[in-house]
Amino acid sequence: MLSKGIGAIAARSLSMAHTPRHKPRWVFTPLLFSSSASKGRKLVLYSKPGCCLCDALKEKLHAAFSLSGPDSLHDVVLQLRDITSNPEWEKAYQYKIPVLAKVLADGTEEILPRFSPRLGVELVQKKIAAAFRQ
Repeated sequence: MLSKGIGAIAARSLSMAHTPRHKPRWVFTPLLFSSSASKGRKLVLYSKPGCCLCDALKEKLHAAFSLSGPDSLHDVVLQLRDITSNPEWEKAYQYKIPVLAKVLADGTEEILPRFSPRLGVELVQKKIAAAFRQ
């Protein structure tokens, strides 16, 4: 019974807003970014439950967002999208997850190059910051 509840939660799209002085906050939103997070930079992570590569990248992103410095990602909003909840996403990304995309000013998404699972947290932070500078 517990796994059924977890599956229902995992099927929802999640957003994680990062602020410099607060712990990450998870916001459940269907497919949209929350209005409070609309001012910052945005990333979308396409993943699915039970994907060990996806889980590892989520952990590295969480750690990278908490680092400070010149490549700080404190204003980045991360939206997690479960590809099993949308047939189009599943068809597009079933063999490619985890897929990380930055959201452009016009609302379109640009897929970022895949990060090596061996990449350290600091390099993940630098690569994401560099992607936003482009």
